[in-house]
Formats: sequence, C-alpha cells, structure tokens
Amino acid sequence: MEFVFLAVLLMVPVAYLILTVGQLQGGAYAVVGAADQAAKVYVLQADEASARTAAEQAVAMAVTDMGYDPANAALTVTCDGGCLAPGTMVRTRVTLRVALPLVSAVPGVNLTAATVESAASQKVGRFK
Repeated sequence: MEFVFLAVLLMVPVAYLILTVGQLQGGAYAVVGAADQAAKVYVLQADEASARTAAEQAVAMAVTDMGYDPANAALTVTCDGGCLAPGTMVRTRVTLRVALPLVSAVPGVNLTAATVESAASQKVGRFK
C-alpha cells in the first residue's frame, strides 16, 4: 500500500512536467513556422496593408494548426526601409504565450508556462 501511495505521489509531478515540456516544445515549433511563413507571405504582397493582413493570417493559421490560441500570438514586422521595395530585408518576430497544460481548462485561470519567440527574415525580390 505504501508503495502505491509513493508511486502516485512521485509520478503525478513527473507526468505533469512531461506534459509541460511537450507544450513548450509544440509552442516553439509553432512560432518557428509562423515567423517563417509570415515573412514569406509578406514579401509577396502588392502593398503594405495587404502584406500585414496576409502575415497575420499566416501566423494565426500556423499557431492554430499546432493547437494554440491565435489570441496568444503576437507578430512584429520590421524593415530596412520601404517594406516592399526590391532588395529590402523584411524581418518578422512571433511571440506566443504557452499556457500550462490542464490548468487552462479551469474558467478564469490564465497561467502561462512560458513565452516562446522566433524570428525570420526574407528579402523582397527584384522582380515581382
């Protein structure tokens, strides 16, 4: 009986730690893909307004595909000069707040395990 009690007492925190690390790893994959795709779609657009919209949609899609809430993701776009001028480097940075597993199911509780971020760069081509 004591063995079962000690096993449960030790295994529950270890299992929760594994779940949390898995959530963080998934969030890291999500932001890497989101930043990369946001930079790629940004440089393909005709004007800056549609470029920003397309990049935000790419981030939302990439984050949602990995099972995270797009409201927890933030996109930042920086450029060397005119963002869509040929030869300009466009840099995107995506940050994502990763919630603790199982705790976010409780109403009114919003605890964050960590915030992960990634950046990507893409050069605007000479010929569009």
